[in-house]
Amino acid sequence: MNPFRAIGAGLLALLRSAGAVALFAGHALAAMVRPPYYGGQLIQQIIKIGFLSLPVVGLTALFTGAALALNIYTGGTRFNAESFVPNIVAMGIVRELGPVIASLMLAGRVSSGIAAEIGAMRATEQIDALHTLATDPMRYLIAPRVLAGVLVLPILVATADIIGIYGGYLVSVHSLDFNPTIYVRNTWDFLETWDIISGLIKAAVFGFILTLMGCYHGYYAQGGAQGVGRAATNAVVAAAVLIFAANYLLTSLFV
Repeated sequence: MNPFRAIGAGLLALLRSAGAVALFAGHALAAMVRPPYYGGQLIQQIIKIGFLSLPVVGLTALFTGAALALNIYTGGTRFNAESFVPNIVAMGIVRELGPVIASLMLAGRVSSGIAAEIGAMRATEQIDALHTLATDPMRYLIAPRVLAGVLVLPILVATADIIGIYGGYLVSVHSLDFNPTIYVRNTWDFLETWDIISGLIKAAVFGFILTLMGCYHGYYAQGGAQGVGRAATNAVVAAAVLIFAANYLLTSLFV
C-alpha cells in the first residue's frame, strides 16, 4: 500500500473526528443555554461527578503533595535550597498538579462512567425512545453532564489544592523538621491570586473536556456490549490526551 495514501487517510480520519467532536461540542453548548432545563438531572450529575469523587481526589492530592515535598527537598539539598520547599509545593499544586491530577482521576472515573451509561442507553434504544417522547437527548442527557463538569471541577480542584498543600505540610513538618509557622507563612506569602485563579480556569476547561468526551463516545457507541466497552476506553484515552494538550496551551497563555 502506498505509504502516502495511508498517511493521508489517517490524517483525514483525524480531521473528520475532530470536526465531529467540534460539532458535538457546539450542540452541547447550545443545549446548555436553551430551554427547557432539567434541574433534577443537573443536581444528580453534580452529586455523581462532584460529591462522590471527593474521596479519590482528596487521597490523590494528599499523597501527591507529600511526594512532591519529599522530591523537592531531596533536590533542594543539592543546592542548599531546602527553604524553598513550601513555595514550590504550593506553586506546583495550585498551578499544575492540582488541576491536572484531579482531572485525570476524574477522566478515569467520570468519563468512562458517562460513556458506559450513555452507550448502554444507545444500545438498548433508550435514546431513540427519548426522540419518540419529543425529548431532546442533547438537553436531557448531554447538557446536564457537561454543565455539571464545568461547575464541579473548580470546586474539586480547590479542595485538592488545599489537601495537596496540607500533604506537603505534614511531610515537611513531621519528617523534614520544618518549622510549621514558617512553612505556612512562606506558603501564604508566596502564592498570588492569579496562581489560584489560573488553576481554577484550567479546572473548568478540563471539566468540560472530560464530560464532553464521555458524552461523545457514549452517544455514538455502536456494537452492543463490546461497543460500550470501547466507548468507555476511548473516552478515557481521549479525555486524558486532550487534558494534557489543553494544559500546555493554557499554561503558555497564562505565563
